[in-house]
Amino acid sequence: MTVITIKSLDKYQEIVGESLIQKIRDEASPLSEKKMVHINSTYQGGGVAEILNSLIILLNDVGIETDWRILHGNLDFFTITKKFHNALQGDRINLSTKKKEIYYINNVNNAIFSHINHDFVVVHDPQPLPIITCYKKRQPWVWRCHIDISTPMKEVWDYLKMFILKYDAMIISMEKFRPRDIPESVMPHFIIRPSIDPLKIKNRDIPNSTVSKYLTKHGIDEDKPM
Repeated sequence: MTVITIKSLDKYQEIVGESLIQKIRDEASPLSEKKMVHINSTYQGGGVAEILNSLIILLNDVGIETDWRILHGNLDFFTITKKFHNALQGDRINLSTKKKEIYYINNVNNAIFSHINHDFVVVHDPQPLPIITCYKKRQPWVWRCHIDISTPMKEVWDYLKMFILKYDAMIISMEKFRPRDIPESVMPHFIIRPSIDPLKIKNRDIPNSTVSKYLTKHGIDEDKPM
């Protein structure tokens, strides 16, 4: 029988030390009776899903009840949001009324099936951005943007900005990604840098003996430059 081990913050103690683990637990303690939800476009594939796969479990481990919701949509919706994603990073696209309709209506349809009664909502990237307009806002909403929005296509940015401004705060990945036309006097900006989970299999150090084993298996000479 396979035994599934649930990730715990304590597993990271060897990497960051006991004092930091305790500090995180202490800072999370006042939020122990609060409920949080994260909303993004997928459970797997891409950096956001990878971050959330670890983060959701760890937030629950420190006592913050945390849920995870994803968007469901057809191919047209995800094709359009991919174009928006690229346009926010400077690409030129044709922003038609039809694209806007598909984008917005898909978010409305998702909201119908997603009950939110949490104390705090975090929405990731542009795909679910308009979903905030579908609820009677009773709690802080934060938009976390994982991409470079420092030089967006103006027409797309102006359209999406009307949704962004409904949020209480924005999280970006780097100082230089701050939007020029949304000053902190209008909306607070916070920086959370990209991160990896050092306990994920693909991020672990591989012993030299294991490396040698697989190189030998595939007939690769270890003495050659790699």
